[in-house]
Amino acid sequence: MTHADGADEPGAALPPSNWNLPNLITIVRILFAPVFLWLLLADAGADGPMRWIAAVLFIVGIATDGVDGAIARGRGLVTELGKLLDPIADKILTGAALVALSILAELPWWVTIVILVREWGITLMRFLVINEGVIAASRGGKLKTVMQSVAISFALVPLWLFFGDWIYWVNGILMTIAVILTVVTGLEYVVNLVRSRRSRHG
Repeated sequence: MTHADGADEPGAALPPSNWNLPNLITIVRILFAPVFLWLLLADAGADGPMRWIAAVLFIVGIATDGVDGAIARGRGLVTELGKLLDPIADKILTGAALVALSILAELPWWVTIVILVREWGITLMRFLVINEGVIAASRGGKLKTVMQSVAISFALVPLWLFFGDWIYWVNGILMTIAVILTVVTGLEYVVNLVRSRRSRHG
């Protein structure tokens, strides 16, 4: 008997398992967040070994974002679970870093709030309109993600111990660029979503 979906036909391709390498890397990235957060807060602004370990964990964790995606696409291991977890993992890790830096009074709370509201707000909007199709990330959105990662990494690594106080100016400029891109790309996404819905229903 031949089944319409071809699931029982010889040679039919099976969907990739959710328990594959890219998804495991994503899960590890999520698990990095509480460890990283504890280390950074436990250091309490002393710029000691725990601060350095926390910074390394963040940089390694955020760098694996491109690794798991490349593996998933290259080996045909893209899953719905991976699509769901990947952006959430990034937001959990960057969100933990921003909140911790604000708790340590190294980053104004308004910066953390603006970025978190934008990131989680857009994520919620994506879920609400998921049945209408996903709007692909723009170049600006990808640049925003890179700049957030770079700005947070510079804020975490105590480079001022080696280069002096002028490094704070560099950190401030990087974070300012990241905030501007965060707001602009958020507005861009909302405008594109409204236009898409109007063209679909109009």
